[in-house]
Parts: sequence; structure tokens; C-alpha cells
Amino acid sequence: MKVYCRFGQLVCALIALPVAMSAQGRTLTAVDSGLVGRILLAEDRRDSTDVAFVDGARHSDARVRVLVQRALGRIRDPRFAARDSLPPFPALSAFVSSRVWPEPVWRLRFRGLADRRNDCAALRIALSDSAWPVRLHAADLVTAPCVTDPAIGATLRGWLDALPANATRRARGAVSWHAGAHAIVALARLYPGEARQRIDGLASHQQWHVRVYAARAAAVLLDTARLRALAHDANDNVKEAAIDALARLTGHADDDIFLSALNAAGAQAVRAAAVALKGSPRTAVAAALNAAFERWVKRANASAHDARTALLAAAGRPASDDRPPVEPAVLPPRAIALALGADVRLRVTMAASSGGGSFVVVLRGDVAPMMAARILGLARSGYYTGLGWHRVEPDFVIQGLSPGENEYVGWAQSLRDELGTVHHTRGTVGMSTRGHDTGDAQWFINLKDNLRLDADYTVFGDIIEGIDVVDGVLEGDVVASITEIRIKSH
Repeated sequence: MKVYCRFGQLVCALIALPVAMSAQGRTLTAVDSGLVGRILLAEDRRDSTDVAFVDGARHSDARVRVLVQRALGRIRDPRFAARDSLPPFPALSAFVSSRVWPEPVWRLRFRGLADRRNDCAALRIALSDSAWPVRLHAADLVTAPCVTDPAIGATLRGWLDALPANATRRARGAVSWHAGAHAIVALARLYPGEARQRIDGLASHQQWHVRVYAARAAAVLLDTARLRALAHDANDNVKEAAIDALARLTGHADDDIFLSALNAAGAQAVRAAAVALKGSPRTAVAAALNAAFERWVKRANASAHDARTALLAAAGRPASDDRPPVEPAVLPPRAIALALGADVRLRVTMAASSGGGSFVVVLRGDVAPMMAARILGLARSGYYTGLGWHRVEPDFVIQGLSPGENEYVGWAQSLRDELGTVHHTRGTVGMSTRGHDTGDAQWFINLKDNLRLDADYTVFGDIIEGIDVVDGVLEGDVVASITEIRIKSH
């Protein structure tokens, strides 16, 4: 077993001893719990010199020694290659390790479309599939050659005609704005003239998601006038989509719009504007970029790292000039209990307007105690109430719970990685990051086995009930609440 150590041979020898997790020994005292807390904080600070590791390595309880061994491994190696050499904590591992969630039957049909993107007959059939994820995927795959199939065009027109003015509600298994939004982009590829006539209503729709898809359709249509209007939209996600498209189509001809967007409230729009301004020939741009960077430094939001570094890059400055907020090391409530295998569960209830239903997540504090404890604290504070799932890839993950409904907007304080022995299998819940140790409190849920994520993303939860609700989530669906389930003692 490879052991990472910086305290000399004594500690290395102690933590390398075989760990018999089946015999936990005596109940931990308050002093012991304090030691566990010190170990967790030392790991969170990435401080391998803390004396807590020396004390923990000598402890008689195998759980404490594993915490030390794991902490030192994670501090030394960001990808924690030695993770599989550690024994799992039995309390939760035995509870969830054998759970295998079957996939919905429609996912095979969804997956099969990847090889039939040039088969217009297959896409026509898929547009009438019983599962909306398959239908929407088929619409996204339709290209110009399918203009010869009138049934495809008729279906897309029907979706557009059915787009409701108030698209905030949907029944379970149905759609609201989704069909019409996907249809306008597909129609832009098939019948550009018709799409130009229809895009006005979507570009001014009250549902901002629809306006995002209108920007995507405008990009296909090379409609720069429409994109310029959408770049001033009140919603920063719409601004981002329009700016990204404009930058590709017109380059620095629209630098005035990009400069204006530097004042946006959302990190996603500011980042897009900074990327678009990079290389601008205007002499005044650098000053505007530097001023915007200073404003975002003052916001002290760790999740805006990508926006700040994009501003720096556009201004010709290195990413090392970034000044992320200094975050105090604080032990969150329940972290110690979670680290020792406490069974803590959260019920995620979807809003009635998003089809309702709920699912239950057990927090994996046995592998990611600090992250699990912080997620628990955010849930108990109501932070996640009313937030949505902005990314839905039915054969990969769903991701969300961002205050800006965007991958660049998250919790103000970074959550450290806690890579462990739990693999990214179907039904596990992982932490979104923008790089190592940059957890932003957004969740992603693995809809299938995604083992390639093991080396970079922390698993902090496992779904134990309601996977069918997760499989039914569509883009923009909203969480009504996340509440802790009180476990009855026997």
C-alpha cells in the first residue's frame, strides 16, 4: 500500500498498519470527536503538517486512523490515486454499494439515435416516441437533408403552434416550453425562411429558456440583428447565448455590445463578453476589462473564478493575477457524525409546476464528510429552494441548483474535493466544479455509470428512492424544497 506521509517513519508506520474496520472498539469520547474534527479541518486546509495527523495515526479506533490515511492521501495527490487501497466505512457502504438502478427502457431508444442521425425515417419515428427525451433528441439531430420528409416539418410546426404563452407548468411526463423551443432551432436548419417568420414570438417570450433557444435559432439563421437585441435581454443566460453567437458571427464589430455586457449581474454573461472581447483592437477595452475584474474581486464569490480569469485573459494578464476570496476554515455542523458514518438523508421535492414527485439522497459523509455537511447546511438553510436543473443530458447527467441557472454561477465559497472509494455509478450524486477544489454547491446526478468522472469529481450522495423522478427531469425543472428526513431510532 502506498502511503503519503510528511511526519517521518513513525506516522507512516502507524497509518500503514492493516485496518480492521469490522471491529470499531470503544465508543468515541468528546475528546476523540474533537480530534476527528481537527483532522477534517486540517484536510480541508490542505495542511499536512497539522499535529492532528500524528495524534490520529496513533489512535486505537480504526475509523480515526483511516481518516488520517485518507486525508494525507488526498492532500498529497489531487486525484487520490491510492483511494482503492482504503477499506470503506461499513455503515453506509454496505447499505448502498449493492444497489443497481435499472435504466428506463426509453434510454436505449435515445442512445440508439446517435448512429441514426442521417436516417430521416428513424428520426421521424422518434419525433413521435412515447418519451419526450427521445422526441427532443430527435429534433436536435434533424438536419437539412430531412427537408424532403414533410412529416418531420409538420411535427415541428405542431410543436411550435402548441407553445403556451405561460410555459411555467408541466405535468409529469409531459413538456411545457421544451417542444416549441427545440422545434424553432430544428426548423431553422430545415426551413430557414419559415423560421425567420416565427422567431419573433419566441425571442420575446416571457419564459427566458425559450428566448435562449431563439438565440440559438438566430445563430443558425445568421440573424445578427436578432442576436444584437437578445444580447441586451434582461436574463443573463439569454445574454450569454446571444453574445457567444455574435462573437462567432461578427467578431469585434460588436464590441460595443460586449463592453456593455461587462456590467451584467451574472458571471455567465460577463465571462461570455470577456471571451468575445479578447483580441479587440480598441485601446479602451483593456481598461474596461480591468475595471470589471476589480468589481468581481470585490464580490468575493469563489464560483465566479471563470469570469474573473476570462477578464484577465482578455486584458492580456495571466490567470495567476486572480484574487479569489480567502475562506476561513470552519467545521460545519454534523461533519464529525457524517465522517463516522451517520445515516443522513435528504428528500428532494420537485415543484408541482415541474411535474412534482420526489427522490431521496443519502449523504455519503463516510467518504466526503465536509462536503456532505456543507450540503446539509445549505439544504437546511433553504438555499436550494426554487432553484432548477439547467443541464439535462438524458444519457449522461442532470446538473443544477445554481442561483443563476448556469454552470458559472454557484455558492460563494469553494467546496474542497473529497475523492473517495465511491464510483460515479448510476444514481450517485456528484459535486460540480470549475477545476480542482472549486466545488460550487451545484449537484449533478449520474443517469448512467460515468466512471471516467472518478478522478476529478467528488461523490457526496447516493439516491436510494425515486430514481424514476430523476429520470423524468427536463431542462428548467425546479426544486420546491430539500429537507432532511429524520431517521427513526429503533
